[in-house]
Amino acid sequence: AQMARFAECTAGLKGEATLANSAAVLRYPEAHADWVRPGIMLYGCSPFADVSAEALGLQPVMTLTSEIIALQDLKPGDRVGYGGTFEARNAMRIGIAACGYADGYPRHAPGFADRRTPMVVAGKRTTTLGRVSMDMLCADLSAIPEARVGSPVTLWGEGLPADEVAASAGTVSYELLCALAARVPQQEIE
Repeated sequence: AQMARFAECTAGLKGEATLANSAAVLRYPEAHADWVRPGIMLYGCSPFADVSAEALGLQPVMTLTSEIIALQDLKPGDRVGYGGTFEARNAMRIGIAACGYADGYPRHAPGFADRRTPMVVAGKRTTTLGRVSMDMLCADLSAIPEARVGSPVTLWGEGLPADEVAASAGTVSYELLCALAARVPQQEIE
């Protein structure tokens, strides 16, 4: 309907037309017109909530990484994060990752008992615990006994789609990619 309305409104006008953003580039070839305007797909993220970037053949161009800077053992009842929003139900091991909302990680990413945000530590998937703080976030290392201080952490990108992290945090991957703070060191990889 939008394409038909556009054609009706521009009939007889000179000039080139552009209609297709990332979603239309991928789903509606008839909307390609003279120019296309790919956006989020250039970052390797999906413009669709129901189709993964991987399924579309897209690859991430940005990976946000950090490392574990401290380890803690929790007892049942111990609390983690601002306001103690996460309470350990049993003994568990956690790691502190050097990244927080001042770096551009979403402050509202959940880390509660029943809803957590995915991350990768030492090559294994796990989740955040507690609220994200300014400079740190906590990772559940209970199932990653090999994790140590210095273990690599992937917060999104290669091995963990930004779309998945964004969905968990109730936002879109564009917000993650655009919110990366200037203080985060960047390295271009060929």
